[in-house]
Amino acid sequence: MKLPPGLSAPPNSVCKLERSLYGLKQASRQWNHKLCSVLKASGYIQLRADHSLFTKGSSTAFTALLVYVDNLVLAGNGMKEIERVKALLDAKFKIKDLGVLKYFLGFEVARSSQGILLYQRKYAIDLLDEFGLLNAKPSSTPMNYTAPLSKDAGSPLSDLTPYRRLIGRLLYSTNTRPDISFAVNKLSQYLDCATDVHFKAGLHILKYIKGAPARGILFSTASDLCLIGYSDSDWATFPDTRRSVSGFCFFLGSSIVSWKSRKHLTMARSSAEAEYRALALATCKGRWLTYILRDLQVPLRRPITLFCDNQSVIHIASNPVFHERTKHIEIDCHTVRDRVQDGSLKLLPVPSSEQVADILTKSLAPGPFAKIHCKLGKHDIHVPCLMEADRRESSS
Repeated sequence: MKLPPGLSAPPNSVCKLERSLYGLKQASRQWNHKLCSVLKASGYIQLRADHSLFTKGSSTAFTALLVYVDNLVLAGNGMKEIERVKALLDAKFKIKDLGVLKYFLGFEVARSSQGILLYQRKYAIDLLDEFGLLNAKPSSTPMNYTAPLSKDAGSPLSDLTPYRRLIGRLLYSTNTRPDISFAVNKLSQYLDCATDVHFKAGLHILKYIKGAPARGILFSTASDLCLIGYSDSDWATFPDTRRSVSGFCFFLGSSIVSWKSRKHLTMARSSAEAEYRALALATCKGRWLTYILRDLQVPLRRPITLFCDNQSVIHIASNPVFHERTKHIEIDCHTVRDRVQDGSLKLLPVPSSEQVADILTKSLAPGPFAKIHCKLGKHDIHVPCLMEADRRESSS
């Protein structure tokens, strides 16, 4: 091991490594094993649905602890247990208590009587500054719907590093911005063959973020405890491979809690097959969400309601007589039918104009995009302040 700069020592000296978290291949695994053993010995249960989440419940209190490497978020309704586990972790690992959660791994947290808002304003501002777009004109949509992208569009970039860095940073932004998920998913398909057109499309997403960098997800206190999902697919949307793209989003009451935009691994023979695969993907995610909510002691009063804008898919999922038309579809896709039959999933039709997941499967014009965007439960913490300032200026 090389000596650190500034350390004076005789030639050919050897460093003895006392403790390391990131330096060795085994360090992260050993750290996780040590942390898990301490928490389990203290009575915490590691969830099978998410191994980074630990819970501890009693008749009077419930505590949840979320782990990301050496960063921890602690929540609960019993201060006695919270103080106890903080003292335990400090005795074992010498932790630094940052108080009430306001900033965590690029996420900013704001609280009010209406709920909790999760957003990434500082991360967005830093990203705009890095690519010189702080003074750029905002865009109304994350992607130009009139110019579809392809693998051969434009001239190849001489250096792919800036493009890959941009897409990587944008991927992290999708944790609070479901409205850019499809655009980022689309551009991530060209990491090995990016062109100037693709890079310009990535900057277009930044210009859209510039319009509302503080826009985030509001977890409302008025949400009821029912899980509602939307599933959609766009058939053969990728011109290079003719693969389809699936999109789904789930709401707990009025608060969006999960979403995804994903290209299919196989080619679909029809739009109904593409929609059915999207429905199967959404069904699996819905089941996982029920496991998480159950472990967090959040009871679901009704079955999952999943909306789909394709009547053929609903018939396929509800009627096994369609075997001749669907026998070429993999068996795992029929998990939808199993969930419908056991009563844990309820499929309902929805008009295509009201399909919220449409924003995750294709590039939309400003009008339809704005109509769907307002249904995602997104809020901008700085908009009320700006509106109030405008009122004061007009009144004075």
